[in-house]
Amino acid sequence: MVLSVLGDSLTAGYGLPADEAFPARLGRALAEKGHAVRVVNAGVSGDTSAGGLARLDWVLGDEPQAMIVELGANDGLRGLDPVATRTNLDRILRTLRDHGVAVLLAGMKAPPNMGREYAQVFDAVYPQLAADHDVVFYPFFLEGVALNPALNQADGMHPNAQGVDEVVARILPAVETLLDRVEEGR
Repeated sequence: MVLSVLGDSLTAGYGLPADEAFPARLGRALAEKGHAVRVVNAGVSGDTSAGGLARLDWVLGDEPQAMIVELGANDGLRGLDPVATRTNLDRILRTLRDHGVAVLLAGMKAPPNMGREYAQVFDAVYPQLAADHDVVFYPFFLEGVALNPALNQADGMHPNAQGVDEVVARILPAVETLLDRVEEGR
């Protein structure tokens, strides 16, 4: 089975060797649990939801049966309109559904400096889309890692190798639910 991870620098592995990036670590964790899955790193540092949408046909060229969509962090950091983020992610999810690709949507949270109103609208995008599209949902990709200096690189935004391991450990049950959906054909 092919599982692609469509994302930004958090997926690409900014500041880390390729074998320490999230997709590589996830692939190893899945193999240790007996899953025969090839995990494809389709992350591009700096990517927004619009960039992910623009690259989607290229990512589908790997013919994945499942995909983790991890996009939106850069939208929030740049203060982009959450309605545009929602529209881009909605189009990605619709395209994946039309191609029969099972999806895990990894949520993101707005940076605190964007203000309460922005955060309320931005943070609501992910659970709304997950419900609308009936996809596997992991509420916050950086759960347990964000704002923890011991788990992040010096920039305070990108997980170090230990942080990536924490992300993998926390998201793994949701990824296994995604793989179950593929096996069940839904």
